[in-house]
Amino acid sequence: MGFKKVDVKTLEMKPFEKIGSEWMLISAAKDGKANTMTASWGGIGVLWGKNVATVYIRPQRHTKEFVDAGDTFTISFFGGGHMKELGYLGKVSGKDVPDKIEQSGLHLTEVDGQPGFEEATQVLVCRKLYQDDIKPENFYEPEEDERWYPEKDYHTMYIAEIRECWVRE
Repeated sequence: MGFKKVDVKTLEMKPFEKIGSEWMLISAAKDGKANTMTASWGGIGVLWGKNVATVYIRPQRHTKEFVDAGDTFTISFFGGGHMKELGYLGKVSGKDVPDKIEQSGLHLTEVDGQPGFEEATQVLVCRKLYQDDIKPENFYEPEEDERWYPEKDYHTMYIAEIRECWVRE
Protein backbone atom coordinates (compact mmCIF):
# COMPACT_ATOMS: atom_id res chain seq x y z
CA MET A 1 0.00 0.00 0.00
CA GLY A 2 1.18 3.52 -0.72
CA PHE A 3 0.10 7.11 -0.47
CA LYS A 4 -1.52 9.46 -2.93
CA LYS A 5 -1.22 13.21 -2.89
CA VAL A 6 -4.47 15.12 -2.33
CA ASP A 7 -5.47 18.74 -1.92
CA VAL A 8 -5.45 19.50 1.81
CA LYS A 9 -8.71 21.41 1.36
CA THR A 10 -10.46 18.12 0.53
CA LEU A 11 -9.65 16.55 3.91
CA GLU A 12 -12.54 15.82 6.20
CA MET A 13 -10.76 16.11 9.51
CA LYS A 14 -11.95 16.50 13.06
CA PRO A 15 -8.83 18.14 14.53
CA PHE A 16 -9.90 17.81 18.17
CA GLU A 17 -10.27 14.07 17.67
CA LYS A 18 -7.26 13.59 15.37
CA ILE A 19 -4.83 15.52 17.54
CA GLY A 20 -6.25 15.41 21.07
CA SER A 21 -7.59 11.87 21.18
CA GLU A 22 -5.89 9.87 18.42
CA TRP A 23 -2.54 11.72 18.65
CA MET A 24 -0.03 12.38 15.89
CA LEU A 25 3.65 11.91 15.18
CA ILE A 26 5.87 14.90 14.45
CA SER A 27 8.88 13.73 12.42
CA ALA A 28 11.92 15.36 10.88
CA ALA A 29 15.25 14.39 9.35
CA LYS A 30 18.75 15.61 10.19
CA ASP A 31 22.07 14.37 8.81
CA GLY A 32 20.36 11.47 7.02
CA LYS A 33 18.56 10.22 10.14
CA ALA A 34 14.93 10.59 11.16
CA ASN A 35 13.39 11.12 14.57
CA THR A 36 9.80 11.33 15.72
CA MET A 37 7.71 12.15 18.76
CA THR A 38 4.09 11.72 19.72
CA ALA A 39 2.05 14.86 20.24
CA SER A 40 -1.48 15.56 21.42
CA TRP A 41 -1.24 19.35 21.28
CA GLY A 42 -1.48 21.26 18.03
CA GLY A 43 -3.80 22.76 15.51
CA ILE A 44 -4.81 22.87 11.88
CA GLY A 45 -6.18 26.03 10.28
CA VAL A 46 -5.55 29.05 8.11
CA LEU A 47 -3.09 31.86 8.85
CA TRP A 48 -1.49 34.46 6.60
CA GLY A 49 -3.58 33.16 3.70
CA LYS A 50 -2.03 29.68 4.01
CA ASN A 51 -3.18 26.30 5.25
CA VAL A 52 -1.12 25.76 8.39
CA ALA A 53 -0.39 23.35 11.18
CA THR A 54 0.76 24.46 14.61
CA VAL A 55 2.82 22.11 16.76
CA TYR A 56 4.44 22.51 20.17
CA ILE A 57 7.70 20.89 21.26
CA ARG A 58 9.40 21.10 24.66
CA PRO A 59 13.09 22.03 24.68
CA GLN A 60 14.25 18.69 26.11
CA ARG A 61 12.65 16.64 23.33
CA HIS A 62 15.27 15.10 21.04
CA THR A 63 12.96 15.57 18.04
CA LYS A 64 13.25 19.35 18.52
CA GLU A 65 16.87 19.20 17.31
CA PHE A 66 15.64 17.53 14.13
CA VAL A 67 12.81 20.01 13.56
CA ASP A 68 15.17 22.93 14.22
CA ALA A 69 17.78 21.57 11.80
CA GLY A 70 15.68 21.96 8.66
CA ASP A 71 12.82 23.81 7.06
CA THR A 72 10.46 20.86 6.85
CA PHE A 73 8.79 18.33 9.13
CA THR A 74 5.87 15.94 8.80
CA ILE A 75 2.80 15.19 10.83
CA SER A 76 1.47 11.64 10.60
CA PHE A 77 -2.02 10.59 11.68
CA PHE A 78 -3.09 6.99 12.29
CA GLY A 79 -6.88 7.17 12.50
CA GLY A 80 -6.97 6.01 16.10
CA GLY A 81 -4.90 2.90 15.44
CA HIS A 82 -1.45 2.07 16.78
CA MET A 83 -1.99 3.80 20.13
CA LYS A 84 0.44 1.42 21.85
CA GLU A 85 3.16 2.32 19.35
CA LEU A 86 2.39 6.04 19.62
CA GLY A 87 2.53 5.74 23.40
CA TYR A 88 5.97 4.14 23.15
CA LEU A 89 7.23 6.84 20.77
CA GLY A 90 5.98 9.49 23.18
CA LYS A 91 7.77 8.01 26.19
CA VAL A 92 11.09 6.87 24.74
CA SER A 93 13.71 9.35 23.54
CA GLY A 94 15.74 8.76 20.41
CA LYS A 95 18.64 10.21 22.35
CA ASP A 96 18.51 7.24 24.74
CA VAL A 97 17.27 4.60 22.27
CA PRO A 98 18.59 5.46 18.79
CA ASP A 99 16.48 2.74 17.14
CA LYS A 100 13.26 3.69 18.93
CA ILE A 101 11.30 3.85 15.66
CA GLU A 102 12.24 0.26 14.80
CA GLN A 103 11.56 -0.79 18.39
CA SER A 104 8.07 0.74 18.20
CA GLY A 105 6.95 -1.67 15.49
CA LEU A 106 6.04 1.12 13.07
CA HIS A 107 7.79 1.33 9.71
CA LEU A 108 9.52 4.49 8.57
CA THR A 109 9.03 5.47 4.94
CA GLU A 110 9.59 8.56 2.84
CA VAL A 111 6.72 10.77 1.80
CA ASP A 112 7.91 13.29 -0.76
CA GLY A 113 11.44 12.87 0.59
CA GLN A 114 10.39 13.43 4.20
CA PRO A 115 9.99 10.90 7.04
CA GLY A 116 6.54 9.36 7.37
CA PHE A 117 5.11 6.01 8.39
CA GLU A 118 3.74 3.16 6.31
CA GLU A 119 0.93 2.63 8.81
CA ALA A 120 -0.24 6.28 8.74
CA THR A 121 -3.61 7.16 7.25
CA GLN A 122 -2.52 10.74 6.47
CA VAL A 123 0.81 12.52 6.31
CA LEU A 124 1.13 16.30 6.13
CA VAL A 125 4.40 17.71 4.79
CA CYS A 126 4.94 21.07 6.49
CA ARG A 127 7.39 23.94 5.91
CA LYS A 128 8.18 26.14 8.90
CA LEU A 129 6.98 29.74 8.72
CA TYR A 130 7.37 30.95 12.31
CA GLN A 131 8.48 29.84 15.74
CA ASP A 132 8.49 31.30 19.20
CA ASP A 133 8.69 30.08 22.77
CA ILE A 134 5.70 30.19 25.06
CA LYS A 135 6.38 32.93 27.58
CA PRO A 136 5.17 32.83 31.19
CA GLU A 137 4.39 36.56 31.23
CA ASN A 138 1.84 36.09 28.42
CA PHE A 139 -0.49 33.77 30.34
CA TYR A 140 -3.85 35.36 31.15
CA GLU A 141 -4.52 32.62 33.66
CA PRO A 142 -1.40 31.99 35.81
CA GLU A 143 -2.77 28.62 36.94
CA GLU A 144 -2.25 27.30 33.38
CA ASP A 145 1.45 28.18 33.64
CA GLU A 146 1.65 26.47 37.04
CA ARG A 147 -0.27 23.41 35.83
CA TRP A 148 1.51 22.77 32.53
CA TYR A 149 4.98 24.19 33.23
CA PRO A 150 6.07 23.37 36.79
CA GLU A 151 9.58 22.75 35.43
CA LYS A 152 9.49 26.00 33.38
CA ASP A 153 10.27 23.96 30.23
CA TYR A 154 8.16 26.07 27.90
CA HIS A 155 7.22 24.66 24.51
CA THR A 156 8.46 26.14 21.28
CA MET A 157 5.48 26.79 19.01
CA TYR A 158 6.02 26.16 15.31
CA ILE A 159 3.60 27.46 12.70
CA ALA A 160 4.14 25.67 9.40
CA GLU A 161 2.51 25.79 6.00
CA ILE A 162 0.99 22.49 4.97
CA ARG A 163 2.74 22.08 1.62
CA GLU A 164 1.46 18.62 0.77
CA CYS A 165 -1.12 16.18 2.04
CA TRP A 166 -0.79 12.46 1.44
CA VAL A 167 -3.43 9.87 2.26
CA ARG A 168 -3.29 6.10 2.30
CA GLU A 169 -4.55 4.55 -0.92
